[in-house]
Amino acid sequence: MGLWQVDADTLAGSRFVISAAAEATACLFALDQASPAHPGERAWLAAHLPAYRARLAADPVTDLLVRVARSGNWIPDFLTPTPPGDGNPDFPEEIARVRDTPPEVVQADLEVTLRGPVPEGLRREDVAHRAAELITWVWTETVAPYWARRRRVLEADVVARTGRLGQGGWAAALADMRPGMRWLGGERLQINTHDYPPRDVTGARLMFVPVTPRQGWVSWDADRRFSVVYPCAGSLAATDRPPVPDALGRLLGPARAAVLVLLATPKTTTQLVALTGQGLGSVGRHLRILSEAGLIGRRRSGRSVLYYRHPAGDALVAASR
Repeated sequence: MGLWQVDADTLAGSRFVISAAAEATACLFALDQASPAHPGERAWLAAHLPAYRARLAADPVTDLLVRVARSGNWIPDFLTPTPPGDGNPDFPEEIARVRDTPPEVVQADLEVTLRGPVPEGLRREDVAHRAAELITWVWTETVAPYWARRRRVLEADVVARTGRLGQGGWAAALADMRPGMRWLGGERLQINTHDYPPRDVTGARLMFVPVTPRQGWVSWDADRRFSVVYPCAGSLAATDRPPVPDALGRLLGPARAAVLVLLATPKTTTQLVALTGQGLGSVGRHLRILSEAGLIGRRRSGRSVLYYRHPAGDALVAASR
């Protein structure tokens, strides 16, 4: 299995990072896979898959690159650079690192992925540039129009996981981060179930990077920055209002109960207004009362304030069902 040796200081200094380039790359892989993970992704694929396929059909070299990149258990490293780690990087800064990869590094990365020689069609010096152009196209056409909403979903995941971290430590925060990943104790982090040699991550900078598609990978660089890209817990399909239990509605009032039920995953006031159809003032009043009752909490994430249910709120909703 893939094991990372992670000391306490590295874990203590680790952080969550939201990366626009990681989101775009994950969306590229989702487009190529063309298998929706939930209804929201099905609608997104229906809207953008034809144009994606047309673009690759018009560019055989890039099409071959994608086929090779997705052919094995290891994505070529140059496609998935580790985020800088100083704040949440912007897309141009990250994609420049893909574009500027030296040709000899690209060829070496492709050989690792293929475990053999690189096809003649990819033995050229513009492969990194073509990869950067494709990821930029995916970002511009399929991600940027929805980035505000996607970012809120990512921020909600970060808030939820930091809450778990405070309550149950790293074992709880990492438990369902990605398939095959779990905290084993003894300074051992199982990254996946593949037969890779252990890697020493002590004294390194460790980052966890959520993305909305059901995609994931790990990466590291010469500056000993390591990242784990994982599918976030929230879903872009979560636009339907979950039912409010009758008993809970009678206890709190239907409107306030609806807010509490929706906070099963962290949300902003703006999201709650959109989902409930209630006015901003009404939602704000419900949030204040639920907070004073100890049923919910709030946490800032970037420019947003996210509200989430406390264990007492979870227990109340569960009991009413």
